[in-house]
Amino acid sequence: MNAPELSREYDIRSLPSEPVTIAASPEECAALARRFDLVAVHALEADIAFIAAREAVEANGRLRAAIVQVCAISGEDLPVAIDEPLALRFVPERAVAEEEIELAEEELDEIGYTGTAFDLGEAIAQSLALAIDPYATGPEAERAREQAGLSTPEASGPFAALAALKKQ
Repeated sequence: MNAPELSREYDIRSLPSEPVTIAASPEECAALARRFDLVAVHALEADIAFIAAREAVEANGRLRAAIVQVCAISGEDLPVAIDEPLALRFVPERAVAEEEIELAEEELDEIGYTGTAFDLGEAIAQSLALAIDPYATGPEAERAREQAGLSTPEASGPFAALAALKKQ
């Protein structure tokens, strides 16, 4: 397994009492852009405060990023600003069970760690990936739809792409 592009490990035995700021370096931003198939990640930063409860650690704060992605319709570069709350919960990895288990709702967003350390940087990177809108469109999207003949409701329905291929 490759090392994470943005790695910031914290030990549960010595968490900072004050909030921390995690900021990706230019090299880390470039690596994250490649990983998430973006044109660029110009900035990625998160302000985080820790709350420890036994072996679990809550990391709450805010994620901010400036990225450039490709418009889903026109293919043009589309600058996007991301500013979202972060609520992460790190818990010890459970032993792998042979039988099927059911998770409670509050367990769905838990991130497992082994030993006494967790990687906050990788969790922030994954949060960035979840914040990216894969269907984002830019100002040229409508013109691109019209040029492709997809500006009417019938032409943009669920089978529009198949119909367009059939005409070729």
